Amino acid sequence: MALEPAEKHLRLRYAGTCRVCGLALPVRAEGIYDRVTKTVRCAMHGAAPTGKSTVMGVVEADTPGASARREFERRKAKREGQIRAKHPRMGGLILAVSDERQSTKAWDRGAVGEEKLGSRLNELASETLRLLHDRRIPGGRANIDHLAVTPTGIYVIDAKKYRGRPHLRTEGGLVRPRVERLLVGSRDRTKLVDGVLKHVDVVRRVLGDDLPVHGVLCFVDADWPMIGGAFTTRGVQALWPKKLYPKLQAAGPLAVDSLADIHWRLASALPPA
Repeated sequence: MALEPAEKHLRLRYAGTCRVCGLALPVRAEGIYDRVTKTVRCAMHGAAPTGKSTVMGVVEADTPGASARREFERRKAKREGQIRAKHPRMGGLILAVSDERQSTKAWDRGAVGEEKLGSRLNELASETLRLLHDRRIPGGRANIDHLAVTPTGIYVIDAKKYRGRPHLRTEGGLVRPRVERLLVGSRDRTKLVDGVLKHVDVVRRVLGDDLPVHGVLCFVDADWPMIGGAFTTRGVQALWPKKLYPKLQAAGPLAVDSLADIHWRLASALPPA
């Protein structure tokens, strides 16, 4: 009688933790269960990432903004189908004179921002600037817009296409606790910093604590001042594309061979979204 394989690919019946990278895996997440050790790992660990050649470190960066673009197109098509079904004769006219929902437009703006930044980053890619775009965090629906592996460390980059001027507001300090808030124009966008910090933590769990990991909010087409403007809050750098590029191209202590290994490890743990 044939023996059952030691490992089985399945949807988890119980929440667990990946034994390789330490990521939390919720119920119904895809994973690989090891019958011998009774442990689980992310579905991508141990498998070659999309586009990987037979040489470790040669990995496709994938398409910037792909998942945001798909979501925009899905929502747009759904609305069009609903309107045409409800108004068979006038559906085309209604679509022509009405706007998409703001929530749908937001996906389009997000995709444009990621596509624009990712396209320029791809032009700068080299042996010492290795990229991954639109990477899914296992166990959830969140994704990381861009990852850059460089001699000065790994950059976790969140691209945002917002109107208004990004700036930092500090409250408290003497009597009350000091609180930093990120504003774009007059809107409080502090949650963006929280999101980047979560993504930085994911990357650190994949790679360990020995490598420098930098969080970046890159505002594409924002209203930045002529002089100054960039700032750091809670360790996350807020800047614009031309301010980011020199950081990614700077010399640093990480060797070329180690960059290739880091790149492959990230691609293995964080599949395309």
